Amino acid sequence: MRTEYTTCPLCEATCGLELTIEGDRITRVRGDRQDEFSKGFICPKGASLGQLDADPDRLSAPLVKRDGEFVEVSWEEAFEIIDSRLNAFEDRNQIAIYLGNPVVHSLAGSFYAGPLRKALRSRNVFTASTVDQMPKHVSCGHMYGSIFSIPVPDIDRTDFMLILGADPFSSNGSLWTVPDAPGRLKALQKRGGSFVVVDPRRSRTAAAADQHVPIRPGTDVFLLLALINELFASSLVSLGRLEEHVVGVEDVRALVSPFTPEAVASRCEVPADVIRSLAQRLASAERAVVYGRIGTTTVDYGTVGSWAVDVLNVLTGNLDRPGGAMFPLPAHSRRGSGTGRGFTTGRWTSRVRGYPEIMGEFPAVTLADEIETPGQGQVRALITVGGNPALSLPNSTRMEAALSSLDFMVSVDPYLNETTRHADVILPTPPPSRRVHYDLAFFNNSVRNVAKYSRAVIPLEDGRLDETDIFFRLITILSGMGPSADLDALASMQLAALKEKAGVTWEPFGETREERLLDFKLRTGAYGISLQQLLDNPHGIDLGPLCERIPEILRTPSGKIELAPPAIAADVPRVLAGLSTVEEGMVLVGRRHLRTNNSWMHNVPTLVKGKQLCTLLVNTSDARELGLTDGGQAQVSSRVGKIEVTVEVTDDISRGVVSMPHGWGHDQPGTRTTVAREHAGVNVNLLTDDLRLDPLSGTAVLNGTRVQVMPA
Repeated sequence: MRTEYTTCPLCEATCGLELTIEGDRITRVRGDRQDEFSKGFICPKGASLGQLDADPDRLSAPLVKRDGEFVEVSWEEAFEIIDSRLNAFEDRNQIAIYLGNPVVHSLAGSFYAGPLRKALRSRNVFTASTVDQMPKHVSCGHMYGSIFSIPVPDIDRTDFMLILGADPFSSNGSLWTVPDAPGRLKALQKRGGSFVVVDPRRSRTAAAADQHVPIRPGTDVFLLLALINELFASSLVSLGRLEEHVVGVEDVRALVSPFTPEAVASRCEVPADVIRSLAQRLASAERAVVYGRIGTTTVDYGTVGSWAVDVLNVLTGNLDRPGGAMFPLPAHSRRGSGTGRGFTTGRWTSRVRGYPEIMGEFPAVTLADEIETPGQGQVRALITVGGNPALSLPNSTRMEAALSSLDFMVSVDPYLNETTRHADVILPTPPPSRRVHYDLAFFNNSVRNVAKYSRAVIPLEDGRLDETDIFFRLITILSGMGPSADLDALASMQLAALKEKAGVTWEPFGETREERLLDFKLRTGAYGISLQQLLDNPHGIDLGPLCERIPEILRTPSGKIELAPPAIAADVPRVLAGLSTVEEGMVLVGRRHLRTNNSWMHNVPTLVKGKQLCTLLVNTSDARELGLTDGGQAQVSSRVGKIEVTVEVTDDISRGVVSMPHGWGHDQPGTRTTVAREHAGVNVNLLTDDLRLDPLSGTAVLNGTRVQVMPA
């Protein structure tokens, strides 16, 4: 029996874990009280890491489909098949890749997903970003010049926080690395501050808030623009130290002039006096911050709404100041120069619907189009890495049919699930205990500058392949070097090129390729720390609170914050037209639960036991009028599909709104997820519409689907 320390890889909070290990199994998981960041906090997902790690349904060897059945093969044979089948496509655009959410939760994925995309040499790149956070990348790209310059709430020093479309008590933060969000929000109240939650549902976070403001789903943008309007109308704009770093203030005034509190009140179902009160509180608080998440991004006006959040923080002088919205500085990053080339989109367009490229990828909603539509460049092969698009993309019925029609499919995934059952080859990644961990992505969104690294706490078994090797081997195959190229030589060449570019002569430290690459990034980063220092400090290194970073973080050609980017300004008339839209009937929204993270963890017994999680929340009055009963079945239909789901009657959701969680529907044939099948639930994306998206970011509209509801 021994004790090891690691970081939880199951959500964005990066909580430290203390593991008790007996032999090759994790027998106990507790929060690491010595962790420099999380201070012992742990949620049910982290506590279940041992069960997830030892899940008997996890694949341990590659699978190849023969005569419709999967059989285990050696790694060598699996890669030879992939090499022969993928390289048979002369037109690389016939091969698409889909990168799922789990990619950013692994160091190998963070390091090598980019080179894998480059090696593929196809324009058909799709990721989970366009069913999640892409509007924030796009709005920040236009405003600050970089898609990675996303400010986060400095929660530990703020006095007032306005939260829209987010439930951090359940999500543990999103685009916001904040271990123990509930504790931090309660500490805000304890020191005399307050927070307000805008949400159509009285979520766990809304229930704990000082004020809950119900809103019509998909209309947060109107509320946000009205708040900006009120700042101008009541002379509450105060840029503070940002005055010399901002351009476009008067352009914003003109853009928001039609969106008065009275003009938007009936559309978003928030009274005008409430809107004015919120604007006054934002402007009068000594330190305040606005935070919006998936309820504000996966909607018709996601990019304009994301932009409006940052505009509010700028106009109240709360961007880039303690207690406001600040830019983290991770240990692996360098400081900027204050200028750059800026951000552009639309360098090419998708073949079928003509959607513009954004961040080198197309909207995930058009993947089925590219597979189904004949013609030059029709997608006939697909690589999926860590994602489950059969469940996570809108109009899942169509997506399933498209996947089943492919000529060849490769999946990098530890499970035979709803998506990988369509694959010809499945390459399983090792369990969390057998992987190194450093949060390359999430330290970019951290509420405090910290650095933590842990090696695998249990050695990789004989016959298993490390995740880095899987990525490298796929890269060599797609690069034409074949399935047996010298991976060490390739990694050495990569590192040598980085050293030459940085002008360093020392050799990076580390036992593996990814360790040496990480050591290089750390030692050339902002703090100059090393991998050895992180190994010597298993509970992490605290690098201090967030600090002011404007203007050095800006990458716009002007070196200023572009407060009214032309692309966003051009979309505001579409928002204005939507202000007069009359919506009738029920709308469907998603919801998060503390024990789930999309479809990842439904095969873990402790996370799915007890009260049924996949239900349709219906307001008490609506249920009475519709003839629905608590625990009964409802039929829910939309333009694209129809489902039956268990009803949960509650007063915690607004009238005219129903809610279902994302990631369920584990009742498909040919999968090997025993526990998930026993708690199958219903796939909400059988209802969401693949023809609705935010045009600026290509993001699917997953919140605000128009539905009809009746007793089943």
